[in-house]
Amino acid sequence: MARYRVTTGATTWPDDTGCGLLHVDMDAFFVSCELRTRPELAGKPVVVSGGGPRSVVAAASYAAREFGVRSAMPFSTAKRLCPQLICITPTPGLYGEVSQGVMGIFRELTPLVEPLSLDEAFLDVSGALKRLDSSPARLGAWIRERVAADFGISCSVGVAKVKFVAKLASGMAKPDGMVVVPAAETLAFLHPLPVSALWGVGKRTEEHLRQQGLDTIADVATAPLARLRRSLGRALGEHLWALANGHDEREVIPETPDKSIGAEVTFDVDLHDRSALGLELLRLSERVAATLRRRGLRGRTVSIKVRFADFKTITRARTTAVGVDVARDIHRTAVELLTEHAPTGAVRLIGVRVEGLDTESDGEQLLFDSSEPRWRDAEVAADVARSKFGAAAVRPASLLTPRDQ
Repeated sequence: MARYRVTTGATTWPDDTGCGLLHVDMDAFFVSCELRTRPELAGKPVVVSGGGPRSVVAAASYAAREFGVRSAMPFSTAKRLCPQLICITPTPGLYGEVSQGVMGIFRELTPLVEPLSLDEAFLDVSGALKRLDSSPARLGAWIRERVAADFGISCSVGVAKVKFVAKLASGMAKPDGMVVVPAAETLAFLHPLPVSALWGVGKRTEEHLRQQGLDTIADVATAPLARLRRSLGRALGEHLWALANGHDEREVIPETPDKSIGAEVTFDVDLHDRSALGLELLRLSERVAATLRRRGLRGRTVSIKVRFADFKTITRARTTAVGVDVARDIHRTAVELLTEHAPTGAVRLIGVRVEGLDTESDGEQLLFDSSEPRWRDAEVAADVARSKFGAAAVRPASLLTPRDQ
């Protein structure tokens, strides 16, 4: 692996001819964003989490990972693994703001940027090399320098001929590194790796492959395709055989429009009171509606997600006559769904989602004779106030605590 790794400040690297695909992944993104204002915590076991008994770890520093702490792990488990663990509560809006800035750096190079999440993306720089008089590896190094200089965080970069290999390479570059896989050495890079490295191989598939004597990617690559089809099914067998032989036809697809926008909350203590759940739905509806308006979107379908104390989970949805982006409308539909489909039982988690999104200019019903208050105007005014004075500046009276009144 050492021959593929590019060290910081290097002036030479492996041959990157034909390797126009980059995968860029921020290192411990949420933690890194928070530590910009908490430099005294650098190198310590830190997680970003709510810290409550049912909170999960959103991100863990590399020092915390040495104790076995991982993202999506219950915070209580993480604390048992690492008693000295330091917990930072998430800063609202911070990660999206940094992510937008980082993605902007990527788009300075190429419009072919495919974000996978807030902290990672594929880039196809093939068409930009001549214009920029550069090479894929040089652009990868430039990205790492710019992200560090502009945002004070580090990222790892994989450079390869195909998407699958670029993503593997960035993972092997972590933290704060770059791995270049020459096109001619794709198979030499892939074949020693375990079958679990193949995209689409989970624990059950890995166990099945190993039972068949297929332990490495090389084993899958040299297995008869007919055997893989019989063992795994035609689609999965052909998919894994192609990847194992270095074939990945997927192109970088620039960011697609949102298909839905939602918010949910897990309670520290199960809730029985439906009026309290109604207030939580209002709080979530406010968040969803504000996001819709900020992105210039409306949605035609409102859905709720309810997880009960026994972990049984239901989702229910209703399509509205016109697109909505007003919390009052979203909340009304969500409460109706809750009342009709989950009238009793202790609730562990509840969520609201708006789907069927379109631009706000489409599907708006104009009610010239309506005597209803102009709720949307009021919520837009609240958006403006929050942008100037903070998220708590304007809230529905029903969400105010005695201390706020």
